[in-house]
This record gives sequence, C-alpha cells and structure tokens, in this order.
Amino acid sequence: MSEKPINTVDADEESQNSAAKSAEDRKAASAMAALDINGTDDSNGANAVDQDAMNKAIKGLSKGGAAKTAAKAVKVDQADVLLLTEQLELNKLKATELLKQHDGNAVKAMVAFIGA
Repeated sequence: MSEKPINTVDADEESQNSAAKSAEDRKAASAMAALDINGTDDSNGANAVDQDAMNKAIKGLSKGGAAKTAAKAVKVDQADVLLLTEQLELNKLKATELLKQHDGNAVKAMVAFIGA
C-alpha cells in the first residue's frame, strides 16, 4: 500500500533549473570577486597607514635605545658593586645596572632601590 511518488519533472525542466543555479552561482562568484577586489584596495591603504605607524614607533624606540647606551657608558667602581651586592642582596649584574642608572653613585642607587 505504499505508493511511490510520481516524478512529473521533465528532463528539460531539470536542465533549466541546473542552468539557473549555475547562472546564480556565476553571479555570486562575480559579486564575491568584486568584494575581494574592493577589500584588497582598502587593505592596501590600511597597510600603508599601519606601515607608517610602525616606522614611527620603531624610530621612537631607537631614540630610547640611544639613551640607554649613554647610561651604560658610566664607569662603575667595583667596590660600589660589592657594597650593593652585600647590603641589598643583589647579584652583580643587577647592582651594576642600578649603579649605571644612578651615574655610579652608590648612595643614590641604594636610596632609589629602597624607595622603589
């Protein structure tokens, strides 16, 4: 008692539907391609702006790096390094860095370390 559905669609109608689907697909593909083209134009402008911002940031960092190299040119007395390592319980590298930040002055370095 189960009846099978009768297929009344002709072969011509099926080919028209598939042609319409492929035409719709072509339309959609061309629209997507147009969006991609527009998207790449906008992103190139954004990339140029981002590139400029990045260059400015790097230049700003390089200026800060020059100040650090000037601070490292300070001559540090080894007795002061030993004093800081014993009294503040720092390693030699950190004690030397702290002294260089304060122009080799042990008192200023200790006050800054304790105040921080």
